[in-house]
Amino acid sequence: MASNTQTSTTISNLGVAMFTVADQDAALAFYTEKLGFEVRGDDRFGDDGEHRWLEVAPPGSTARLALNPPMGNQPGGGGIGVETPDVLGEHARLSAIGGIDIDPEPMRTPGAPLLFMMRDPDGNNIAVVEAPPSS
Repeated sequence: MASNTQTSTTISNLGVAMFTVADQDAALAFYTEKLGFEVRGDDRFGDDGEHRWLEVAPPGSTARLALNPPMGNQPGGGGIGVETPDVLGEHARLSAIGGIDIDPEPMRTPGAPLLFMMRDPDGNNIAVVEAPPSS
């Protein structure tokens, strides 16, 4: 059971969300070529450079998405939410590209922002949500 007690933290920002992907190159192509994200980091590490840390993000975003191969016996998976001021326009743009597992229509639910769901090639869920108005 969760407690409502507030505790002090030095955490102030969501920096990196991580998805497990079967093929980093295919995931990179999906996020950059289909969704328009940019590469924020693509580095090799380990004794022989056998590991790859790959990060992408929407242009201007401070948060990044790391695209990681499966680790050990963990199947991975996950989900993120991204915001746009034009859900209908973004849905139309992505639908026109083709090759994206996307809901047929955005969802209109009373009390919730306009949104639609899509899945990357590895089945990770991406909610595209109407951004709150700027203040």
